Amino acid sequence: MAVTLTDAAARHVNRYLGKRGKGVGVRLGVKTTGCSGLAYKLEYVDEFAPEDVVFEDRGVKVLVDPKSLAYIDGTQLDFVREGLNEGFKFINPNERDRCGCGESFRI
Repeated sequence: MAVTLTDAAARHVNRYLGKRGKGVGVRLGVKTTGCSGLAYKLEYVDEFAPEDVVFEDRGVKVLVDPKSLAYIDGTQLDFVREGLNEGFKFINPNERDRCGCGESFRI
């Protein structure tokens, strides 16, 4: 079981945490929403929760709650720039379908 980051994602997270001046990493999870049922949630975190499963890749700690892990195990987090837009991209081998707007997915 693992969650990994590309070089671009790790650089972005480390740069942002440096600007914030605090933080232990990012928390990746899923929530129920959207057309397809699940959506990713990603947030910067300052403290570990007792139930967190912690992965470390390229010097970045990725915290995942145990309930989300079944949906995102094997996911790679990337940071992409497309034209004027930039943001995180989730490369999840468990995804079977994604809604047309790109906001939610199905396992």
